Amino acid sequence: MGVDTKAAADGTLWDGIVVLHGRVEHRLAKALQRRHGIGLSEYRALCHLARAGDGELRMQELADLIGLNQSSVSRLVARLESAGLTRRDMCPKDRRGVYTVITDEGRAVQDKAAPTYTETLTQSLDEAATDPALAPLLTTFRS
Repeated sequence: MGVDTKAAADGTLWDGIVVLHGRVEHRLAKALQRRHGIGLSEYRALCHLARAGDGELRMQELADLIGLNQSSVSRLVARLESAGLTRRDMCPKDRRGVYTVITDEGRAVQDKAAPTYTETLTQSLDEAATDPALAPLLTTFRS
């Protein structure tokens, strides 16, 4: 396979991944907002916090885990705090370090939203598997 052919194949593959990602993200975001009143980033933040030791993460760690920059994660955490789903805490060893901590209410929202996320994800991927342009991707990803 020549360089141009490989580059074209890579481009086609990447285009398929982007389309698949966009479709799935859109459906997940819509389902979580409609059924639970939270956004997809908020849900993912709650999931990471629920799995973290003591239910807390440094703001930068959370930003890295969900793929947001520092200012975006600060706004996200502010929304979660306003809703009572998280709270901020200072790092005892480094007063400049700020943690975000999941609350009991945040855990309850994440637990309640988890089945919606899982069901919507599976449905979205199953639907994408019927699209001839995306079916080969799904076959590869699911194997």
